[in-house]
Amino acid sequence: MTERINPRGDRRGGRIGLFGGSFNPAHAGHRYVAELARRRLRLSAVWLLVSPGNPLKPVAGMAPFAARLESARAIADGRWIVASGIEAALGTRYTADTLRRLRRRFPRARFVWVMGADNLEQLGRWRQWRDIAGAIPFAVFPRPTYNHRALASLAARRLRSGRRPERVASALAGMAPPAWVFLTAPQHAASASAIRAARPGPPVGSTASSESRLLHLRSPPPSRLAPPANP
Repeated sequence: MTERINPRGDRRGGRIGLFGGSFNPAHAGHRYVAELARRRLRLSAVWLLVSPGNPLKPVAGMAPFAARLESARAIADGRWIVASGIEAALGTRYTADTLRRLRRRFPRARFVWVMGADNLEQLGRWRQWRDIAGAIPFAVFPRPTYNHRALASLAARRLRSGRRPERVASALAGMAPPAWVFLTAPQHAASASAIRAARPGPPVGSTASSESRLLHLRSPPPSRLAPPANP
């Protein structure tokens, strides 16, 4: 069975993790976080939302949307982890707008936003970030070198009262926002920027299918570093 996400929406229920990003390209680290999120948060599925264009990232070096979506599909399984270009279909560029559309079109689904510590660090720069935090619970996964800065960031400080202990992560999808958890876990060291810097062959803009199939072989194993405990 292959999951299909209809941009017009449907009446599906369940607990859906929304894992947004440029996926430039998608790699084994993304797959690792998606699988971990599904287990730890007890989600029905995780949707990889491939952004048509991240306003906070430079255009230079960004592969075409179709190539990035193809790389995300290469690490998804089409059922539990689903790669989607729904943001392009909806015509949204900002997370706040995407969430409003998704919540209207999938009214029975319980969404959880999935992000890495690097995104928590810059969350305070996102458009309408307070509205995002007030609309959906979110889970933060550790990223090498980012964890301490993320927990000291503007957004983390402002949302301190909404932070929940890690032991209740499995119930996060049912919590009223603002609610978020910072999960301790082995960290995957794979990096899209490192992959782009190291890759030989065609320039950015060519199809990513061959490279994405090699990512599982090239990506280093998870490290055993963990973020600090709740303050």
